[in-house]
Amino acid sequence: MARYVDGFIVPVPKKNVKAYRKLAATAGKVWREYGALEYIECVADDVKKGKYTSFPQSVKLKSNEVVFFSWIVYKSRAHRDRVLKKVMKDPRISCIGQDMVPFDGRRMIYGGFKPIVSL
Repeated sequence: MARYVDGFIVPVPKKNVKAYRKLAATAGKVWREYGALEYIECVADDVKKGKYTSFPQSVKLKSNEVVFFSWIVYKSRAHRDRVLKKVMKDPRISCIGQDMVPFDGRRMIYGGFKPIVSL
């Protein structure tokens, strides 16, 4: 089960969902071209604010925003590192500055994960 997953939780203003979808489609295409096995972007559908913690609370979600949960699957962490290095040099990605993304990147949560169960 030598897989590796990058996971993301992003708060996106509802008025920017179309722009985010366009950005995600471009990013997904680039990641897949460089070898990512899967690139998934999901918008919250049944996500409630929790008593102690939740997806909305994790990003300090505002009333005019929606949560996206996304992940990218790789063969291994080494594979992820190789893919990411290429992606970050690609002009379709490298030209995107923080002022160009349709969300507040300071509230994005992300990290790399080693799967322990895969059925």
